[in-house]
Formats: sequence, structure tokens, C-alpha cells
Amino acid sequence: MSLRISFAGRRALVLGSAVAALALTACTPPGEPSTQPPGPGTPPPPAVQEQQSGGGGQTFEGTLAQPGGQGGAFTYNPQLAPAGAQVKATVDGSEQSTVVTFTVTGLQPNRGYAAHAHVNACGPTGDAAGPHFQNQQDPAAGPGNPSSNPAYANPQNEIWLDLQTDAQGAGSSTATVPFGITGERAPKSIVVHEESNTNTGAGQAGTAGGRAACLNIQS
Repeated sequence: MSLRISFAGRRALVLGSAVAALALTACTPPGEPSTQPPGPGTPPPPAVQEQQSGGGGQTFEGTLAQPGGQGGAFTYNPQLAPAGAQVKATVDGSEQSTVVTFTVTGLQPNRGYAAHAHVNACGPTGDAAGPHFQNQQDPAAGPGNPSSNPAYANPQNEIWLDLQTDAQGAGSSTATVPFGITGERAPKSIVVHEESNTNTGAGQAGTAGGRAACLNIQS
């Protein structure tokens, strides 16, 4: 390939290889990864939370890390939820119903974990996520007094995602609830608890022990 350029009636033949390479680089469509290696000092991409969207709803995923760092996935109990474990949530729904799928890899093998959607984002401690998200809020609950009434703390009014890991520490759970979480009022995180399943009895409904890990699911 060659490119002819006219200067004041005279024509000069310029070898097109370098120009063409520059043109191709400049015309790379937005969002397409560059094929050129990063220059010296270019920081690596963070291996932290990513958010995707598409026809299957929104997907939030991350790598568990110590609180205080970048990203939106943290461990508060590295023995039960080791740093480096992968967590992912897919949220899909409408104003009438919601389907949430929660998937983990790298947790303790052959173990149950209770997990729920919570009202606040993950923070420096597990308590930062606040109480469980409830569609119909328990009027008797409040700061320091989380809902434990089975009429409100149940898997139809909250989003429970208890799961069982396999021999490799991988597991998945799906919850389908009869309410939407679109708009401003929506859960912002999924908390993995230390107990193997969520309690359901009166006065203990919804409880599942300490908070081992957290994943942000806010848009």
C-alpha cells in the first residue's frame, strides 16, 4: 500500500506502512482492547469487582480481599472465606419479581454457608452492610435490633442465598422472590455468614452467625 500526497503541484510518494499503522491505531473503536503492549510504568488492571449488564440482568463479581483495599468484595474471616476466593451475583427481575443467583469458588470445601442480601454496601467491617434487605420492613426492628420475626425474616420477604460448597470449595444458590428491587430502594450487598444455614425459628429467624465475607451488588 502507498499514499500519494500533493505539495504545490508536485507529488511525493510516501511509503504507507508507517502511516497506515498509525491510522489503524488511531481508528481503534472505543472499547476495543489495544494490541500494543503497555508502556513502562503502566499499572496492571485491578483484579477487583466488575459489573456487567445485558439481557440476563446485571452481574457483579469480585475477588475477596482484605477490607480497606480497592474493589467491592471483602473477607472478614479469612479462615472461612479466604482472600482470593471468587464471588459472583447475577440480579435479574422486574417490578413484580426478582431472581438472584450467587456463585462462589475458593471457599472452604464441603461446607454450608448462609448468605443474604443486605441494605448497605460492604465496608471495613461486616456490620457496615447493615441488616437484611426486606421487601416489607419489620416495624419492630431497628438499629441494634435486627428483625428475627418469621413473619418478616423469611425467604419470601428477604433474599436468602444459602449454599453448599463441593470438594473444590465451589457452590451456587438461586433465590426467586415475589417482589422487584428496581428503583432507589434495593439491596446493596450480599453477605456470606459463618453458619451453614439460616435459622428460621421464632426469635432467631434470619440469623446466621458472624459475617465472613461481602460482595457489593449496587449499580
